Amino acid sequence: MIDPARSFDRAADAYERTRPDYPDALLELVPVPADATVLDLGAGTGKLTRVLARRYRQVIAVEPLDGMRAILEAVVPGVESRAGSAEAIPLADASVDAVFAAQAFHWFANDEAVAELARVLRPGGVLALVWNDRDEGRPDPLPADYRAYLAELREIAEFDRRPAWQDVLRAAPFGELERASVPHDHVLDRDGLLDNARSVSWIARRDESEQSSILARLGELLPEGTYAIPNRANVLWTCRV
Repeated sequence: MIDPARSFDRAADAYERTRPDYPDALLELVPVPADATVLDLGAGTGKLTRVLARRYRQVIAVEPLDGMRAILEAVVPGVESRAGSAEAIPLADASVDAVFAAQAFHWFANDEAVAELARVLRPGGVLALVWNDRDEGRPDPLPADYRAYLAELREIAEFDRRPAWQDVLRAAPFGELERASVPHDHVLDRDGLLDNARSVSWIARRDESEQSSILARLGELLPEGTYAIPNRANVLWTCRV
């Protein structure tokens, strides 16, 4: 198996095609003005970057993986893109009004990265953590056996990257945490769902033969059709003091 954080480069195309987007309405919940300069950290293929670019004056995207960043540069060509990591952000001190991290903070929830976030943010600037998850308040159209097998695969993964966000941020120069969410649907056909499964790190990191076996089993559990999966786009934000 390869390093989980680097596994996304193996499935960058599938990630771009099948990972859920973020609704524009989510940004209306965050106190960042339209004339702001914002950083999208761990930007991946630009799923959030393109939404930020529709709203803010200047957007800088930082992504460490070459394959993911190449797609971002193709789909959001007007955005400044840089190679870099959360532990070594290639920006000057106090240079941005907000930092967004979409579906990424769990890869760098550590003191070194949080110190870098505080360094590049201007006083009063916003740190916004963004992610999608299932909307448990609405019925899930996916077959129960399919969902159970995915849950089993995730449970037996050899790593656990779920951060205690509050604990990581509590020791840093940030204020109170605020949270909000927006419901939306993620619509995929059968092939798209299988590609989506291939793009998650706890499958993408496995060798090709093991991936093929897993995807074959998932395919057996998933009938043809189009599925509108109920999602919630979430944002957790805090201000630099």
